[in-house]
Amino acid sequence: MLVLASKSPRRRELLRLITNDFVIKTADVDETLPQGISPEKAVLMLSQIKARPFRNESDIIIGADTVVAADSKILGKPSDDAEAFSMLKFLSGREHSVFTGVTVLSRNCEKTFYRETKVRFYSLSDNEIIDYIKTGECSDKAGAYGIQGKGALLVKEIKGDYFNVVGLPVSALYRILNSGFFGNFNRI
Repeated sequence: MLVLASKSPRRRELLRLITNDFVIKTADVDETLPQGISPEKAVLMLSQIKARPFRNESDIIIGADTVVAADSKILGKPSDDAEAFSMLKFLSGREHSVFTGVTVLSRNCEKTFYRETKVRFYSLSDNEIIDYIKTGECSDKAGAYGIQGKGALLVKEIKGDYFNVVGLPVSALYRILNSGFFGNFNRI
């Protein structure tokens, strides 16, 4: 059985591009990051933390996590509207990176990787930021925006995998699942 260890409805939708044959399992895990950790190491660590509680004899487990980073500063999910405003103001008019780490594991095998996508925002007025915050989209998203929703209106350009910004690099994941490490997976 394939298990997605994530509460994210976006990851659920994206995994359906690969297969409909999976279940969702989540655990309350400590996602506290060490001080000074790089965004790349952060998403690798967090994806492992989310996947490993479900390792068993027969399942293939997928754990994933996404962060936004600029100037080596990791931007997670905002705690409130004021923090969302601060994050979006910080990203206004500049390029940032979106990192998604993915861990795929079974009883005998574990593959962990990340993808980075560069995103540049338009210069945003305070009113544009406030209007976007009022949509409610930013509350549960790294960097306080969702590119798959009204957050798309903030984006000037993107370099890399769009689906990585949404929360799951599906093409890379598909190739890992079909690499032979996890048996014969081909389920398109």
